[in-house]
Amino acid sequence: MTLMTGEQYIESLRKLNTRVYMFGEKVDDWVDHPMIRPSINCIAMTYELAHDPRYEDLMTVTSNLTGKKINRFGHLHQSTEDLKNKVKMQRLLGQKTASCFQRCVGMDAFNAVFSTTFETDEKCGT
Repeated sequence: MTLMTGEQYIESLRKLNTRVYMFGEKVDDWVDHPMIRPSINCIAMTYELAHDPRYEDLMTVTSNLTGKKINRFGHLHQSTEDLKNKVKMQRLLGQKTASCFQRCVGMDAFNAVFSTTFETDEKCGT
């Protein structure tokens, strides 16, 4: 699978069977809703910059699981260099979006779960 572009990400949202309510009202065209779309655009930027040759090295990494190039937001940290690049990536996205780009909590969560699970497995021999 190739890296998704920002537009592919937005189009993938349109294909979801999602029900959205805001302020007690159903929102049918939630992807283009003026209160939601700025956040979607920020997330799309995390995909788009991975295709920009100026930022590719910062936004992508080779997966230690598959050996394929992936978006850094889907990467399990392997080194202090990974952590430094994560912070540099976040700074870049902050400069480009002037907003929250919505993906940091998920990335931090799966890295924490991976680390905790690994340590538990090591301790318990599982």
